[in-house]
Amino acid sequence: MHRLIIVPLLCLLASCSTQPGSTPGSPPPSSGGMPQIINVSAYDPKERQREGRGYSEHDVSALRANGASGLIARAGKGGNLDEKCSSFVASADRAGMLPGLYYRVQRHVDAVAQADQFVNRAQALARGRSWNAPALLLCGDFDGDLPLSAILRFMDRVEARTGVVPVAYLENSTQLKQTLSGADAATKAKLRRMPYWLALYAHDSGAGPVYPAPGNPNGLLKQYEVWSDWALWQYGGVDWQGGRSRPKVYNHDRYRFPPYFGNLDRPTERNVFHGSHDSLQSFWQRHGLPLR
Repeated sequence: MHRLIIVPLLCLLASCSTQPGSTPGSPPPSSGGMPQIINVSAYDPKERQREGRGYSEHDVSALRANGASGLIARAGKGGNLDEKCSSFVASADRAGMLPGLYYRVQRHVDAVAQADQFVNRAQALARGRSWNAPALLLCGDFDGDLPLSAILRFMDRVEARTGVVPVAYLENSTQLKQTLSGADAATKAKLRRMPYWLALYAHDSGAGPVYPAPGNPNGLLKQYEVWSDWALWQYGGVDWQGGRSRPKVYNHDRYRFPPYFGNLDRPTERNVFHGSHDSLQSFWQRHGLPLR
């Protein structure tokens, strides 16, 4: 992974207070109750940039203390497994966060082979320890140049082997917008079975000769012409400049997220869940591999 909520929605999220420790993923008071999710890969943690708390794949308690309800770790990418994945999800579970996995699907490897590698990893992790969380969320991260057939074959294979329809993470990609918006009605209905996890770090990103900048999540919904709503919004990522990561976080109009997550000393890739804490729990179980 690289990089229209309206004010009443954000107020709704902020009002969903749950006492910490009650269930995995319950946000501590410092989070204001908003369900926030961190996604990680072998690139994390990124380099320290200021005073504050750090974390590692073996200890993510600082993420939890700053209000993260869940953590989604990269399981693999284009046929290669991520070496920090198992440590990250086990650490998240120990910290009381909801654990999840994503797999970055790439064009140069058969989509079914990548789905099999993903499911094998998820099932091995599920069997590998005694979990506190009820489920391991499953997500496909689809490269911007994938054909529609690859997206559907990955989805179908994951569902056939697990009974779980994965979440779909899409780049803010001109090619993907053209591919998905041009699909027929039956194909769009099938795609909609996957909840939409959108990527938008700036209101003016994604502009080009075919599409204007979407501006906000509702703008992306209109450009893809598939989903009527979204489930997760990745609002924070990084730009890499000279080998150093620079926070890139949506900060426009009414949606002004800070560049760093709480008191962390480095950038993180951050998401908000479109709903209450209770609905987050249900969503995780509906689109996750059972762990109990």
